[in-house]
Amino acid sequence: MAERRVNVGWAEGLHARPASIFVRAATASGIPVTIAKAAGTPVNAGSMLAVLGLGAQGGEEIVLASDAEGAEVALDRLAKLVAEGLEELPETV
Repeated sequence: MAERRVNVGWAEGLHARPASIFVRAATASGIPVTIAKAAGTPVNAGSMLAVLGLGAQGGEEIVLASDAEGAEVALDRLAKLVAEGLEELPETV
């Protein structure tokens, strides 16, 4: 299983707009991805309610994971999105 550990770059954490950006990117990756707090239970990264339910705060470490083919590239892109706290969905995601 491929995994990326990254700190949330959005000051407000994964709430509302940042969560929406992340969920759209995770869905666009075309592979199943999970997201969890560092010591928490993984949830579906393509579910807005599940991502909001994590309550991940700015600067907090999260874990992105997938065992699908092509997961390495997809997780790298998602990790960059989260770490940099991007305000727009990059076309490369």
